[in-house]
Amino acid sequence: MHPTAMQNCQQFFDCYAPYVALPDEKVSVIEIGSQNVNGSLRSVCPAAFAYTGLDFVAGCGVDVVLQDPYALPFADESADIVLASSVFEHSEMFWLLFLEVMRILKPAGLFYLNVPSNGDFHRWPVDCWRFYPDSGNALVAWSRRNGMSPLLLESYTSLQHADQWNDFVAVFLKDESHARRYPLRILEHKRDFLNGIVADEPGRFLNYSQLPQDRIRLNTIREAVDQALS
Repeated sequence: MHPTAMQNCQQFFDCYAPYVALPDEKVSVIEIGSQNVNGSLRSVCPAAFAYTGLDFVAGCGVDVVLQDPYALPFADESADIVLASSVFEHSEMFWLLFLEVMRILKPAGLFYLNVPSNGDFHRWPVDCWRFYPDSGNALVAWSRRNGMSPLLLESYTSLQHADQWNDFVAVFLKDESHARRYPLRILEHKRDFLNGIVADEPGRFLNYSQLPQDRIRLNTIREAVDQALS
């Protein structure tokens, strides 16, 4: 768990958690890839929520060990929130896993996705993918082809904080008909991001940048060196 990933998930819960809970109902949170490696998202989840950690191997923070990476052992429409942070880059066929997430979410359920947009090659046990600003919309298009009606509430690429990663973050709603239940967006207050998308402004990027994240990082380093030498 790198620092930016923890910060991004904290901002997700701060923004959306107040609108997930219903009176007299326990909110169920499922994390895919929950093994505690330098920190766990469980630590930023509201204490009142029922949290279940899934992973492919046993370990600290793992409640259920998956037998099939593309089959989640939960009933249809049984989860309020599903989290996947630094997982989809290691999933050889992440599009299949995305459909499974949509299957187990309740109609008003949320999927929080955090995936590197750049960064070092890191096998766990494989490292296959990086996500870019259009990735969230592509996943929505894929699930619609499979008979679902999700909505990308928002997405963005976070800037680095004490690590080498720029994370692509996306928040999906299982069924777009429940959009009014979630009136706020992380990007209403967040400033340290690039290429943000919000559902209320389709087709428009906030803080648009066409440069790849690694190039932005290199340019920033060069500028800092030039300033130091001047």
